Amino acid sequence: MKVLLRSDVVGVGRRGDIVEVKSGYARNFLLPTGAGLAASESMEAQAASMRKSRDVRDAKSREAAEVQRALIEQATITVAARAGTNGRLFGSVTEADIVNAIRTATNISLDRHAIHMAEHLKEVGTASATATLFDGVVATLTIEVVAK
Repeated sequence: MKVLLRSDVVGVGRRGDIVEVKSGYARNFLLPTGAGLAASESMEAQAASMRKSRDVRDAKSREAAEVQRALIEQATITVAARAGTNGRLFGSVTEADIVNAIRTATNISLDRHAIHMAEHLKEVGTASATATLFDGVVATLTIEVVAK
């Protein structure tokens, strides 16, 4: 069944795309939730205008993400955590702690799922992580963990 997507659907397509999906998926999920419309011959113009507005919105979001990346990469993110005398933390520094530190240091709000670390930080010192700000825009973070 051909469906015009009204919003981005992970694994299926983006807003304004006309995609071929199983009829049960369209009937039971896409159409009732409003994520898609049954495509007809006359919907090609509507799909083109949706793709155009999506591209304009994506360009603005990419520019904003580039500016945020520059700000985040310049700043050293400092996270204060309780630590023992040997520098080992009581607990660990997680993605949520890093998001809060970024918010206080640069006034930029991120989702904790955008932060990628090899593992949670468990010692005082310097570490690095990455933050995915937009599709293809990734910032490298320098994280300084200090003892409280």
